[in-house]
Amino acid sequence: MALNADDKALIQAIWPSIAAHPDQFGGEALYRLFLCYPQTKTYFPKFDFSKGSAHIKTHGKKVVDALSEAVKHLDNIDGALSHLSDLHAYDLRVDPANFPLLAHMILVVIAVHLPKKMDCSTHEALDKFLHNIGCVLTSKYR
Repeated sequence: MALNADDKALIQAIWPSIAAHPDQFGGEALYRLFLCYPQTKTYFPKFDFSKGSAHIKTHGKKVVDALSEAVKHLDNIDGALSHLSDLHAYDLRVDPANFPLLAHMILVVIAVHLPKKMDCSTHEALDKFLHNIGCVLTSKYR
């Protein structure tokens, strides 16, 4: 799904509000992922999965920081996240089915925290953006 100019503008408009709280937003998305899809915990054998744990917040921050990097490079998400694609495909071997699950949780968290900014057009733009992220992260699995 290609991002058009309007999508990019909407993503760039809301993203500073997300990037300002990377451990909170990312941590909440991961907590929801682990709670709703416990099979995703297998990639984190040493984690404390309790709500607000340092492990979840730290990794959540990594997720949002990576997404922030992609927002800076909306015209070249593939290039911006190539190293993460390699890591997930070759080293971590994360099940590609997990990326859409996390994307959904990220959208839920954004909607909860930023309801006035998360109108239908912004929701659609972020959904396309996160779908593209998932495609990049799974592109090297083939």
